Amino acid sequence: MSCRMVLVLVAIYPGTMNVAICAEESPSADRVASAIRRSIPLLEKAAAGSAKERQCFTCHSQALPVFALAEARKHGFQIDQEVFHSQLEHTAAHLKRGLKGYLEGRGQGGRVMTAGYALWTLEAGDWKPDEITSAVTHYLLSFQKTDQRWHQAGTRPPSSGSDFANTYLALRALRVFTTEEQQPETVARIEVVRNWLQAAEARDTEDRVFRFRSLPYVDADREQIDAARDELIHDQQKDGGWAQNSDMKSDAYATGSVLVALLRGDTKSTDSVIESGIRYLLDTQLDDGSWHVATRAKAFQPYFETGFPHEKDQFISTSATGWATIALALTLPIQETTPPASGDTPGGD
Repeated sequence: MSCRMVLVLVAIYPGTMNVAICAEESPSADRVASAIRRSIPLLEKAAAGSAKERQCFTCHSQALPVFALAEARKHGFQIDQEVFHSQLEHTAAHLKRGLKGYLEGRGQGGRVMTAGYALWTLEAGDWKPDEITSAVTHYLLSFQKTDQRWHQAGTRPPSSGSDFANTYLALRALRVFTTEEQQPETVARIEVVRNWLQAAEARDTEDRVFRFRSLPYVDADREQIDAARDELIHDQQKDGGWAQNSDMKSDAYATGSVLVALLRGDTKSTDSVIESGIRYLLDTQLDDGSWHVATRAKAFQPYFETGFPHEKDQFISTSATGWATIALALTLPIQETTPPASGDTPGGD
C-alpha cells in the first residue's frame, strides 16, 4: 500500500508533540489511465471474437465491451472504431432476426435480459430509434403485463436471475426508445413498477445495484434513493471492494458495477468510498489488463474461445473487466464535446 506521510501537531499540555500518520494517497490519474489502456484491447478482442464465433448477441461479449469502449472514448481514449460499430450492427442484426417474435410479444431467447441489454448497447452507440427498437419496446410493454415488474429465472449468476436487473433494463430501454404512440402505456407501466420497487427487498449486490439505478426512473423520492445508496456503501469490504453476496469475497464484477452505480448516482470520485474501490480495482488488475472472476454459471452451450483470457471464466471476466473499465473511466475528466447518453439519471452506462 502506498501512502503519504501527514504531519499532525497534537497539543499536549504543557507542550506539543509531532505525530506522523500514514494516509492512503488518492489513485493517480496516470495509473487509472494506464489500467484503462491495458483493458481496451482485451474488450475489443472479446467482442470481435464472440461475434465471429456466434451470430447471437451476448451481454458479456457485446454489451459490456460496448459500454466500456463508449465510456473510454468519452474520456479521450483511442478505441477501434471498426470493432465498436461492428458490435452495434451485430446487435441490431440479432434483434432483427427476432422482429416477428417481438411484434407478437414473444421476444427472443433471454427475454427481457436480451432485449434490455441489446437496446442499452444500441443506445451506447447512439443508435437512432427505428422499427427494430419500437418492436422491442412493444414487447417490453406487453410482456408480463399483469406483473409488477419484469422477471425471469436464471442459472448464470450474477448477471442473470435478478428481477431488479431485468426491471432496470426494461425501464431504461423504455425511457430511451419508447415511441410517441407507446408513451401512455409506458407511463402506466412505470406507475405499477414504482410500487414494487419501493417495497421489494434486494437479496444480493446485483439486486442492490439495479434497485438503486431503477429508483430514479420511477421518480422515487430522494430519501429512498439515498437509502438505497447507503445500502450499497454499507456492503463495502475492508479491502475496498464489494462481493457478489455475503458468502463471497470481493471481485471486480461486483466492485465495478457498484462503483459505476454510485458514480452515476452523483457520488464524487474523490469520496473515500470511491477511492477505496478504485484502489481495489487497480490492485487486482492482472498484468494482461484483465480482471479474473470465477464463474458460478451452469454451462448451457458449447464452449468456445473469444480471445479473452481465463478460459471457462472468460465470459464473467469480460463483464467484470467491462464494469471495472467504466468505473475507472468515470473518475477521469470527459474529453469530448458530444453530450452524455440520455438513458440514465444522470446519463450513461
